[in-house]
Amino acid sequence: MPKTRMTTAVSILAAAAAGTLLLGCSASVEVKKSTPPKLSADKLSSTLSEKLAAATNQPKPRISCPEDLVGKVGTTTRCTLTANDGSTLGVTVKVTSVSGDQIHYDFKADDKASPAPN
Repeated sequence: MPKTRMTTAVSILAAAAAGTLLLGCSASVEVKKSTPPKLSADKLSSTLSEKLAAATNQPKPRISCPEDLVGKVGTTTRCTLTANDGSTLGVTVKVTSVSGDQIHYDFKADDKASPAPN
């Protein structure tokens, strides 16, 4: 079995897999006016990265979100945290409320990371 390097992202993956990360985390972001408001995929990715870094006292991890987050209560999207070794961890984002142009959401990482592709 190959030896795994503990990088920042891998540390975040390990913490999430151990259930110590992202339990009940939430955020809110003000967005440009639209009906309903939307948070761009890029802004969502960067906001999640900042929140994860703050929660773990680690540098910002690489996170990508495939679509904009529509500001409608109950809307969900899936983002992916990718570690330096190529392993990934899914992050579910769910809109909890919308106040004008501000979208409030919770996010939670999956319990298990997916191994890097061979």
